[in-house]
Amino acid sequence: MSDWELEVRPRKSARYAYGVAVLCVLVFLVLGVLLRTTATGVYFRLVDQLAMIGIGMMLAGGVLLLARPRLRVSREGVRVRNAFGERHVDWDLVEGLSFPDGAAWARIELPDDEYIPVMAIQSNDREHAVSAVQSFRRLAEKYAPANNAS
Repeated sequence: MSDWELEVRPRKSARYAYGVAVLCVLVFLVLGVLLRTTATGVYFRLVDQLAMIGIGMMLAGGVLLLARPRLRVSREGVRVRNAFGERHVDWDLVEGLSFPDGAAWARIELPDDEYIPVMAIQSNDREHAVSAVQSFRRLAEKYAPANNAS
């Protein structure tokens, strides 16, 4: 399915995540290289150096999960991908998109007071987040006119 009418990703947090991931790799790479050359009183082997670099790579991978969120909207429904999972919601279940006061990200309202957090629309993205919410609400009115798309 490639006919997405709206695709949103976070901007600021993704940039920070990429920067922190690069920093983690560089710091642990330098630590791994210097592990054998500095006099610490302990004998480190090549495997210890590689393990140090591997730890940096794993930390960077964990940080990059924050760059993963995405919201996609099409005629069939809404697909929300957050840091650890992805979920598709048909339009007949979507009651709207809200951005509660003080919340870090938006959420899709579902029946029975349930909701799905949408980490792709974050408050720190300011105008980008406002534009994404407005675009989502226009599409919700188009595809789910019976639901309240507030």
